[in-house]
Amino acid sequence: MPIVKYPRATEPLWHEWDRKAQKCGLRHTVYAVNGDQYTGEWLDNLKHGKGTQVWKCTGAIYSGDWKFGKRDGYGSYSIPDPVTKEYKKVYTGWWKNDQKCGYGVTFYAGRKRYEGEWSGGLRSGWGRMYYPDGSIYEGQWLENKPNGQGMLRLPNENRYEGGWKGGKKHGPGKFFYLDKGQLFEGIWAADIPKCGILIDFGRDEAPAPTQYPIPKVIAWNFVLVC
Repeated sequence: MPIVKYPRATEPLWHEWDRKAQKCGLRHTVYAVNGDQYTGEWLDNLKHGKGTQVWKCTGAIYSGDWKFGKRDGYGSYSIPDPVTKEYKKVYTGWWKNDQKCGYGVTFYAGRKRYEGEWSGGLRSGWGRMYYPDGSIYEGQWLENKPNGQGMLRLPNENRYEGGWKGGKKHGPGKFFYLDKGQLFEGIWAADIPKCGILIDFGRDEAPAPTQYPIPKVIAWNFVLVC
């Protein structure tokens, strides 16, 4: 019986076209249907490596590291000023899985600035926040709020050092009234001092001391407040 040789099955032509269209390694510029633009490196048809993304609807730009289609690594995110149209940085730092993660600096409206750690796109860890009125908070954060141990310094140099919870003073802490030359040391709950001791602290050199000094008791000047 003669042996019949059938022609070897060939790969569909569209497979070859698709393989040629794959973007891998080299830099390419690709425009999305909605007008977004990406210029950078690719891997298996995904943004991977160094690249720049421009969002058409907001004009925002991200330039930095990518990993399998998501911002991952070090990069900066900028938006155009609504008046001047000039670009201003919003965030510069580390990213993971398309969210701020690790150390980074964020610039907010009204001259607010945060420098510190992030997790899952939220301020978490150690960080320093600069407020428009000149106040500075430096310490621990959890999910965008001061939480743990931290110090808040006010524009007049008065400061609080101690515990925080959910963005409010909570637990043992000290409040230095440098303008009056006094120190309050006690316990706070939800921003309210519940119990503590008020001590004259360099009152004679203070720029605005209280009218009456705290009377001396043994070796300390204090008033018990509960």
